[in-house]
Amino acid sequence: MKRFYLSGQRTFRNRGCEAIVRSTVALLKEQFGDIEVLVPSVNIARDSAQWPDAAEHGVRFVRAYLPPPARYWVQLQSLPLPLIKRAGWPFPMPRWLRRQLESVDAVLAVGGDNYSLDYRIPSPIMSVDGWAMDLGKPVMLWGASVGPFEREPEFIEPVTRHLARMHFVATGESMSHDYLVHKLGLRNVIRMAEPSFMLGKEPVELKPFWPAGEGHVLGLNVSRLVERYKRPDIDVHAEIASFIRHAVRQYQLGVLLIPHADPLRDDPRGGDAGYMAPLLEKLADLGDSVKMMPNDFNAAQTKYVISYLRFFIGARAHAVIAALSSGVPTMSIAYSVKACGINRDMFGSQETVLQAHDLSARSLQQSLERLVEREDALRGLLERRLTEWQLAARAAAARISDCLY
Repeated sequence: MKRFYLSGQRTFRNRGCEAIVRSTVALLKEQFGDIEVLVPSVNIARDSAQWPDAAEHGVRFVRAYLPPPARYWVQLQSLPLPLIKRAGWPFPMPRWLRRQLESVDAVLAVGGDNYSLDYRIPSPIMSVDGWAMDLGKPVMLWGASVGPFEREPEFIEPVTRHLARMHFVATGESMSHDYLVHKLGLRNVIRMAEPSFMLGKEPVELKPFWPAGEGHVLGLNVSRLVERYKRPDIDVHAEIASFIRHAVRQYQLGVLLIPHADPLRDDPRGGDAGYMAPLLEKLADLGDSVKMMPNDFNAAQTKYVISYLRFFIGARAHAVIAALSSGVPTMSIAYSVKACGINRDMFGSQETVLQAHDLSARSLQQSLERLVEREDALRGLLERRLTEWQLAARAAAARISDCLY
């Protein structure tokens, strides 16, 4: 039996992280048969409840490495001190984590975009992968978006050296691949599909929350992260409310608000549901035309809901992936390289990307118009691409075998 450790994973409160883990476990099981996958968690009881039959798939939730000094060290590394940015992670590996890493055959660094500057310098993430490599374990960055790192020039050399030590870096989209190969000069880079394209669906009852709409249903996901990138003169909620009124009245669409991430510290203001809730109040006069999906569905159940939409517009990358991999014509509200790269690979252009700093009622209306005009063409293209990407994901799983045998 082969045993794997999924570094970079800490919580299922973001359904995207759950989607990556579920899909990765399925690929490993398909490739290796009998497996055990150690999935780090900051709240094992909560994550186990979200995936109650995880053990049947070979999953064992284990304590995640998240030491109290991590937040302060990452904040310190954001200061303009070159030496600090190159310093890496100054804390020793705890004995319990060493035992976990020593027990596995390989480490897959998951998490989507952990190896970027979207959440500041990722030295805590790099520490676990670096320790695993020091123990002689094969470490592979798995289906990720990576970089760019030019905003922190002093960090480029240490992160490049770190990535070069890995057995391979499997990028989930072409923009990251091109950056690593042509900008950083790495030679251990391969392409694969983002693993959550392989996520299955788990049925739920749609009727209790499904909106009314003769033109079928538009799914909408907006994250608080959009606020970081918007123009100063934009009231995001006001613009989105105006757009929803347009979608309901102009296209007779029902609109379903789809939360895809919860707060990590149980702060109801931090999650997608809390952020989008004021829209329901603003649009109460539209009645059953606008509703919100329950916030307690897991990733597979959420994908099932998304698969019944006619169109989808979303900010969370894995909500977008759930829609794309279900054949739903989709527009991404992009605030990271991940969304741009996936859309370029899927559609060959950025026509299905709305940059977060351009978000307005008018730009959303134009996005919906493009989806309506190209609906059939997009559905056909998605069907062809999905087959190609599933093959790419399986090929990457086969590459892991080369590192173990």
